[in-house]
Amino acid sequence: MTDAAPPERRSASIEVRAKGRRLEGHAALFGVEARIGTFSETIRAGAFKDSLGRDVLALVDHDPSRVLARTRSGTLRLAEDTRGLAFDLDVPDTSIGRDILALAERGDLGGMSFGFTASPGGEAWSGEKRELRAVTLFEISVIQALPAYPGTIVQARSAAPPAGHRLALAARYLDTLRS
Repeated sequence: MTDAAPPERRSASIEVRAKGRRLEGHAALFGVEARIGTFSETIRAGAFKDSLGRDVLALVDHDPSRVLARTRSGTLRLAEDTRGLAFDLDVPDTSIGRDILALAERGDLGGMSFGFTASPGGEAWSGEKRELRAVTLFEISVIQALPAYPGTIVQARSAAPPAGHRLALAARYLDTLRS
């Protein structure tokens, strides 16, 4: 692992409607304040635009061994709209995919999350408030954790580990990106 800061993760509550083998919704919302430890944070419109051409993964619980889709293969589509970071993904016919769809249909999914680092000059601080203006997006995740950002949405269509473990997962994930 390099001297670069480990990726940060943010999560949010979701709404789910099951219809087929796709999940769609928002993984992040613009202008919604979230409390992150001792500071609050918002995301500015346009913060993800430089990441839209990257290979980004869709995971379950930030776990790189539980891949749902990726942009490189065309099974994950990302875009910024007026609300935030919109996504649309084709759920695989795997045990993980079937499990996620079953949870979506039951309304048991608890949030969407995204893994990122702030780009150089991509954050602005005012006291204890942080605004993300440009980020490097690595992944989005379907999660069951408590939300940091309220209001994100995932819909099923034709649907947190300990800190030391998260850092180990982040290091392993970054190593997979380098190979």
